[in-house]
Amino acid sequence: MTTRRIVFFERWADPIAEEVLTKETWIELVRLPYEAKPDEVWRALEGAHGYQWPRAPYLGTRELIARCPNLLAMSAQGAGYDMIDPVACTEAGVLVVNQTGLGREAVAEHVVGMILSLAKQMVQSDRALRRDRNWERLQFTGDEISGKTIGIVGFGNIGTRLGEICRLAFNMNVLAFDPYLSAEEITARGGAKTDFDTLLSTADFVSVNCPLTPETRDMFNQGSFAKMKPGAIFVTTARGGIHGETSLAQFLANGHLAGAGLDVWTEEPPPLNHPLLAFDNVVVTPHNAGVTKQAYRALAEGAALQWIEILKGHRPPRLQNPDVWPRYQERYKAVTGGALVE
Repeated sequence: MTTRRIVFFERWADPIAEEVLTKETWIELVRLPYEAKPDEVWRALEGAHGYQWPRAPYLGTRELIARCPNLLAMSAQGAGYDMIDPVACTEAGVLVVNQTGLGREAVAEHVVGMILSLAKQMVQSDRALRRDRNWERLQFTGDEISGKTIGIVGFGNIGTRLGEICRLAFNMNVLAFDPYLSAEEITARGGAKTDFDTLLSTADFVSVNCPLTPETRDMFNQGSFAKMKPGAIFVTTARGGIHGETSLAQFLANGHLAGAGLDVWTEEPPPLNHPLLAFDNVVVTPHNAGVTKQAYRALAEGAALQWIEILKGHRPPRLQNPDVWPRYQERYKAVTGGALVE
């Protein structure tokens, strides 16, 4: 096996990745510091077979692919791969892989935590207690989530696990909107398939668990928030850009929505004067729903093992642009001189 090179910035999610990969003597790991000069970065990338977790300004664009003739694959650290252009990769014969499903427990638990903290008015109470004494406790009467309806937008690994927790732990009704799954598939996963508008008007809690794509960008806009059930709570751990932040602030301010839990932002972290940070009934986190010790170890180990499969010429388990395969076979052979193993 000839040497195959993986380039990454600074560090993996967990040291287990390097422990796994350094056992494969034919794999060379090239670590780049964040402050590396452009010439150093491009020298490494132009000779790379794999690029782990593309970072700005060296994102997985058409231009980057054109400069990297040996590149076989780009890998996201977690489930989201919006830092990579899958269309450009497919056209060039480059694989796009992620770690979908490996951090699902962490994110699903985060959503439930946000829902509970808002419905039980824990966040609102905490802020009032720290601020002044111009309140009385019945102002913070909570709401039990047992028997309520959760609407999940995106019923993949995270959405399915979230639905399972809500159904089994809290006897909640689970509605799912996912155009890529049939009613039978959603039923088998424990949900009930519905259309987007019905989900919005019916659910007491709406959780966004889909990727950021051209179809989902600005999915939650002024019209969407207006269709949500009065008094509902909106939660997203997906990606900034799927929901309109100005529109959400408007529907929180007018009382149509009872609260929001936000882990993702258009600008991360958001500026300190962001209007959504002014609401007591908004719980916010810095895009760390999937950041747990257990999840990061699973993500790193999964990424490392997947890289070994890719560089050996095997079809990876979490391939996100499957249409690339015929073109990839040609690229792999041209770059390595070897044949793929189906």
